[in-house]
Amino acid sequence: MHVAQVVPDLATFAVDDGFAYVVPDDLDVVVGSIVRIPLGNRRVRGYVVGLRDGGSEKLKAISAVSGNMAVFDRPLLETLRWAALHYVAPLSVLLGKSRPPNLPRKEIASGPWSPATAPARGDALVESIRDGSRSRPAYVVGPSPWAGTVGDLVTAAVAGERSALVVVPTVADGEVVRSHLAASLGDRVVGAWSAMPAAKATAAWATAASEKGSVLVGTRETAWWRVTDLAVAIVIGEGRRGMKEPQTPATHVRDVLRRRGAVERFPVVSLGSVPTTETIAAGVEVISRPGRTWPLTEVVDRSEEAPGSGVLTERARSALRAVSAASGDAFVLCRQRGDAVWCTQCRALRLCGACGASIGRSEECPRCSAATGACPSCGGSRFAAASASAPRVLDELKGVVGSAAGGPGSGASVIVGTERDMPAAASVDIAVVVDGDGTVFAANYRAAEDAVRLFARLAQTVRRGRGNRAIVQTSRPDHPVYDAMRSGSPLRFLDEELIARRADLFPPLGELIAVEVSNALPTTHEDLASLTKSGATLLGPAVIGDRQRWLIQGKDLQRVRVALRGVVQSWREGKAKVRVDVDPIDL
Repeated sequence: MHVAQVVPDLATFAVDDGFAYVVPDDLDVVVGSIVRIPLGNRRVRGYVVGLRDGGSEKLKAISAVSGNMAVFDRPLLETLRWAALHYVAPLSVLLGKSRPPNLPRKEIASGPWSPATAPARGDALVESIRDGSRSRPAYVVGPSPWAGTVGDLVTAAVAGERSALVVVPTVADGEVVRSHLAASLGDRVVGAWSAMPAAKATAAWATAASEKGSVLVGTRETAWWRVTDLAVAIVIGEGRRGMKEPQTPATHVRDVLRRRGAVERFPVVSLGSVPTTETIAAGVEVISRPGRTWPLTEVVDRSEEAPGSGVLTERARSALRAVSAASGDAFVLCRQRGDAVWCTQCRALRLCGACGASIGRSEECPRCSAATGACPSCGGSRFAAASASAPRVLDELKGVVGSAAGGPGSGASVIVGTERDMPAAASVDIAVVVDGDGTVFAANYRAAEDAVRLFARLAQTVRRGRGNRAIVQTSRPDHPVYDAMRSGSPLRFLDEELIARRADLFPPLGELIAVEVSNALPTTHEDLASLTKSGATLLGPAVIGDRQRWLIQGKDLQRVRVALRGVVQSWREGKAKVRVDVDPIDL
């Protein structure tokens, strides 16, 4: 008689250990099976996390098996258990991430596939994937597009009838990569993303989980999916926001796949222009291509402009006039919110004297809550907008190039938009960042790193040609971010950024856990304070709308994570709504 350990599909820490059930002889149950079980007076869905031989006295029996494919195996289960602890989440929630939208059912095999020929070029990384000798993660730093590199790595994997996983930050990226790979590998390549119909995404899951030599291209949720005989996982743009789940548990593709790779012994290869500091600090092998990572970038000092001259510098206006006259294309990048201000007397950006964040017109710093006052450079008390929203920039630009300027989708040759509109700027002659400082000095400890990544992405849209370039406007041209943009390489900047993070114990050289609570109990602060008595610092609470937010900071928060699970459970039982964000992107 077999006994199964089953974790009910309930979002509570109380069932993490699971419950024992008898496996009827007529049911085919394995680790990873989705089953129906009696629990109290109802039947619920559950996940099988263990099997053993044993007696059946006083044990209830599994009622049924849902679907005919296991959604995880033992190695993937190890990663799921790690994630439940690391992200302070119920195990059942993580187990659910491994399953497709619909119940998985194996269909008729798609193979045998058409033959795939391994790439002939002698790239050491590609050859190590082809012969299966690599398990260490790598990051390839270089200019986009990545189609050729992805194609070589994937073809090297499937030439030996092994599988590949490609994770991308957006649906648009996924469509491009899938189409490129399908042109040479045909129906081996399947795509899956959140906007896809559930039946189609489930079919892609089933193919990847059961067919050797398949290629799965998808957005962040596919990092949790089973892929049979995985030879390589490729991550494009690991530092992009789309790689981190915004809802709790706020998992990150980079960390999940790196853990899976260590357990399942496959290499994770990341591709991009700017690695994250987490990647550098982890000692991942960084492979740099020769030459500039992004095209020529001109940094323009805005403080030299005459007062009242507008948000575009004369250098930017001249470049945009020239490209318009030559029937070229341009993209002008604005911040979602134009809230940076500078002193009208000395043109210095208004920054917090305590932490250096941009503070706009606020009376206290949005990052550290320090009181603000006069300009720290000259003592001036009058400030004016140093940045502007896209509509305002568009109005100003129409006075420069007339009807050639327009918003996204307008068909204009000079497009004004925000980061979300950048996919429309696939190839331009001139790219302009209106307010570099608003991004560099945002109220976030990752702001400078994120700025280099964003500016590099925009610069890479500039096509080769005489006079073509990216232009970044700033009032702080000596900042390390702008040095990196001039150099065309991020590596020295990232090394310096890690030195700065070490002093404050910010990730990746320390750990942060953000805890947000609505309907907080009277004991919430005391509960958190008791967790941080040894080796951790508690900051807060800060009031954000109807929520209170605390930050837990320390060198190693593993013990805090374990204890926090029980505390969060007690709060939720008290009707509080709780969100836990490990190493948050935004503060």
